[in-house]
Amino acid sequence: MSKATLGIIISLVSVVVMVGGVWGGQRLIESRGASAWKWLAVVLIVGSAIAGLLIPVPRLPIVNESVRNLFFHVPMWFGMIMVMLVSIVYSMQYLRRPSARLDILAHEAAKTGILLGVLGLATGSLWARYTWGAWWTPDPRLNAAAVALLIYGAYLVLRGSFRDDQQRARVSAIYNIFAFAAAIPLLFILPRISGNSLHPGQTGNPGFNKYDLDSTMRPVFYAAVIGWILFSFWLTQVSSRLTLLQHQHDDQ
Repeated sequence: MSKATLGIIISLVSVVVMVGGVWGGQRLIESRGASAWKWLAVVLIVGSAIAGLLIPVPRLPIVNESVRNLFFHVPMWFGMIMVMLVSIVYSMQYLRRPSARLDILAHEAAKTGILLGVLGLATGSLWARYTWGAWWTPDPRLNAAAVALLIYGAYLVLRGSFRDDQQRARVSAIYNIFAFAAAIPLLFILPRISGNSLHPGQTGNPGFNKYDLDSTMRPVFYAAVIGWILFSFWLTQVSSRLTLLQHQHDDQ
């Protein structure tokens, strides 16, 4: 099998997994029944955190023991992307069938994504301090991530600038979709065409693959990714329930 064919297959599988994850995320956020998946999220996050601190890791120059932050920093970004995808799906559904419920779900999912993005920046900054010697550097990926979060921060400001509920919900839904469309190039495309970077995965700097993500780390990393994605859905479910109850109370 050629590399091109393998790349196409991997891309198709990734799309299927992402679509399934978004669909499943909506079901979990709106679920009212069994909470086995919440226990799974707790087990995966706590288990990966403990294992991440105890398992042996590759002895790499400069990175050294700080590579253990991989089990926290990167899964947070995975959770952010997934819950923001869920948010824009709710926004698109709102534009088709406007309702306060869909607006609230889109808003709460976006807030969860912003929270995870801030945590991702914080853990990344801490990692940079112990590997690059500075809390922040003029690195393309770091700056692009900060700009993407500022764009989403403007989403929160925008919502607070309207008095009419329906107008706020409609404008927010449109902005939410365009904010995600702007964030994807900033996070995944612009950094890769900006030249050399200190950040793993960029030109001249290998990502966390065969170079430093060995067979011992990989299961823990994947468990952490799943755990943080489930946690993002859980947090959105709790916050949206509270907001929906408040909305119902205000209508009475």
